[in-house]
Amino acid sequence: MRSKGVFVTTYFSFKDPLMQAYTLPYVKIMRKYIDQKYPIYLLSIEKSHQELSNEQKQHAISALQQEGIQLISLQYHTFGWGLLRWIPTLLRILSILIFKPISTIHAWCTPGGVIGLIMATLTGKELVLDSFEPHAEVMAETQTWSYHSLQFRILFHFEKRMARKSKIQICCTEGMKNYALEKYQVALTNPLVKPACVDLDAFSWKNRKNPELMAELNLVGKVVCVYAGKFGGLYLESEVFDYFKVAYDEIGDKFRILLLTNDSDEKIRNWRNAAGLPEHVIIKRFVPHQLVADYIGLGDFAIAPYQPVPSRNYGAPIKVSEYWALGLPVVITPNIADDSKLIEENKIGSVLKGLDTESYITSIREISNLLETRTSKELYDLIRPFSEKLRTFKLADLVYRKIYYKN
Repeated sequence: MRSKGVFVTTYFSFKDPLMQAYTLPYVKIMRKYIDQKYPIYLLSIEKSHQELSNEQKQHAISALQQEGIQLISLQYHTFGWGLLRWIPTLLRILSILIFKPISTIHAWCTPGGVIGLIMATLTGKELVLDSFEPHAEVMAETQTWSYHSLQFRILFHFEKRMARKSKIQICCTEGMKNYALEKYQVALTNPLVKPACVDLDAFSWKNRKNPELMAELNLVGKVVCVYAGKFGGLYLESEVFDYFKVAYDEIGDKFRILLLTNDSDEKIRNWRNAAGLPEHVIIKRFVPHQLVADYIGLGDFAIAPYQPVPSRNYGAPIKVSEYWALGLPVVITPNIADDSKLIEENKIGSVLKGLDTESYITSIREISNLLETRTSKELYDLIRPFSEKLRTFKLADLVYRKIYYKN
């Protein structure tokens, strides 16, 4: 027997890569286990810089409707006192939950979990937490928020309450169970584990070294480090460019950096100049999600510059899953989910021992050794199986089947 309708709460804009790569694919898997006569409602919170045009919104709504998913797009308000302006938004969500045949509120990450918790408390419906990992403490550890700030105190309080209120918790790592017990003083009642999975058909050997793109970006014969993401907040900033400068000094002028980011040209230029990197070494692009695999595939190795703070040990780095699926060695900071340990133990990249020149030199030499002793196809055959075994959507399918398909 399949479950009744589900309302999915997120804190992402529809165009956000976290919605496109980290939410929608899973919602479509869930759809298989929900009775077809009941829709899945998907909430997006539209930030101004990612807002959909009317045409884009109608296209998204129509495409999702064909798959039995109803998109509800609402306006973003600043976290903190801005929550007061959420009252009309919350009332709209509440009316859907009351008047539509919905049995479960499925909350994505803890910011989306705040909305889910409020709605579950008001309606008495079951609450499922998905991609459950620390967020408030990560924001404080990276100094994005202060531990004394209103934002931290509100979200940390809600994280404890949602851990206690939820019927099922889909954690990003096994370690989240201990984190919840230690930090929230909550023993999770029904914890499951789902890593950051990747579409293995969309990210594969066919996406490697596209000849037209290689020629267009003048990357033929170069050693290319690729990074897909932003800088700051949960990610390092100037340290990444210092690493690039050491790589340039070690590898020489054939070294190139491909940045797939929407950070401003001015920020990139300032970090580049401060590091002393020549302008021609960095190529910056921001491409739609459907083209990301082809651009990441231009790299010889990739970097995952997460801030190495303690709470990142419980997260789910989607970038690494995508890099592995394309067979790229990964440079990563220590104690990031399970990934840093896997990379170090299996010698499929390099774990930075520190954020200093000596550590950067050691890392570059480890990566250079991999690139010099194995062909691209040999590295692909070595690294790709980690995504096939540990990051396949089949793992997510097992989790959602267990939750939503009742025998």
